[in-house]
This record gives sequence, C-alpha cells and structure tokens, in this order.
Amino acid sequence: MGLFDRVSRLLRANVNDMVAKAEDPEKILEQAVMDMQEDLVQLRQAVASSIANQKRTEQQYTKAMGDANSWQSKAQLALQKGDEDLAREALLRKKNYSETAASLKAQLDGQAGMVETMKKSLMQLEGKISEAKTKKDMLKSRAQAAKAQEQLQGAVGRIGTNSAMAAFERMEEKVLVQEARSQAAAELTGADLESKFAALSAGSDVDDELEQMKQQMLGGSKSTAALPEGTASPKAATPTDTVKAPVSVQDAELEALRKQIDGL
Repeated sequence: MGLFDRVSRLLRANVNDMVAKAEDPEKILEQAVMDMQEDLVQLRQAVASSIANQKRTEQQYTKAMGDANSWQSKAQLALQKGDEDLAREALLRKKNYSETAASLKAQLDGQAGMVETMKKSLMQLEGKISEAKTKKDMLKSRAQAAKAQEQLQGAVGRIGTNSAMAAFERMEEKVLVQEARSQAAAELTGADLESKFAALSAGSDVDDELEQMKQQMLGGSKSTAALPEGTASPKAATPTDTVKAPVSVQDAELEALRKQIDGL
C-alpha cells in the first residue's frame, strides 16, 4: 500500500470519526424527515406533470381520432359524388391522422402505466414519511431520555469526586472528632464528680466518728460534775488503783485530740 493511500485512508477515518461525534440524533432525524418531505414534494410535482402530459396526450389522441373519422366521412362523400381523386386524397389524410392517433394511443398507454406507478410510489413515500415522523418522535424521546440519564450519571459521578463532597466529608470528620472530645470531657467530669462525692462521704464518716467521740467525752465530764453534796470525794489512789492509770492517760490523749480538733 502506497503512502498516498495510507494518508488518504487516515484522513477519511478521522473525518468519519469527527462526523460521527458531531452527529446529533435529534437533528439528524429532523433533517432526514425534511429531506423526505422534499422528495415527496418533488415526486408530487413529477406525478402532477405526468398526469398533465397524459391529459394532453389524451386530447391529442381524441383529436387525431376525430380528424381520421372526419376524413373518412369526407372520402365516402367524395366517392359518392364520383370524385375518386378527392376521395383518395381524403383517405390519405385519414391514414395520416389514424397513424398519429395510433402513436398517441401507444404513448398514452405508456403514460398511464407510468402515472399509476408514480402514484403508488407517492403513496408509499407518504406512508414512509408518516411512519418516519412517528418513529422520529419516539427516537427523539429516547434520545432525550438517554441524554438526561447520561447527564444525571455524570452529575452523580462529579458529586462523588468534586471538592464539595470532599468538604462534606471533612466537616463530617470534624464533627465526629468534636463529639468524641465532648464525650471524653463528659466522662472525665463525671469521674471527677464521683471522686469529690467519695471524698465528701469519707470526710463525713470521720466527722461523725469525731462527733461521737466528743459526745462521749462531754457525757463523762457531766457525770463527774453532777455528784450530789455530801457525797464523798474519790478516795486517794491506792496501790490497787494503779491499774486504772492507763485509763487516765487515754483520757488525757483524747482531751488533747479534742483540743486539736477544736482548734482547727
């Protein structure tokens, strides 16, 4: 294959590809129907012209036949009058008109067949155009639906990849992080409150125990001060009472502890 053939084929392929890409189904269908309409108009004109020619031929045939019959009558009249030369001339004229009529009759028959054929073609073309219009509307609707579906799919694809969707995803991630921080802070606050309440409970137990000890101490001192008159004072300590010394030491310790607590 020569270089020229390869270049020519490449150019034709590129041109065909460009044309195929540039073709819009809706526009092509409209143009096709318009072309068919133009063909229909031209065919109608051709049929009308053929019918007009047929009518003219019929008129010419009728006239030729009338002239032939007229010269036939004239030949008979001349023969009746004994003028054979005139009768012969009339018959010659009749022959010419008869031949013309015969030629016109053949032409008329051909025209009639052609007109019938053209009429059938015209009816077929009208039917095809009507069918094409219906099919055109259906194909245009399908093409519009396909185009809308393609645009919708493209929009869906762009939503999944464009910056707007990425922004939504980033904001969602930030909201999740904020929610996690809030939840963590709430858990920490709850733990801190629980520890404070636990400390308060522990402090209350100690305070209750101290209060109980103070009441016990105050109750012991009141019982000593309430001794009635005439009652003998406690005896001096005897060797046998030395066993109670640890009790006095404990009382002293408790009193010192009480003073420390009062000083707080």
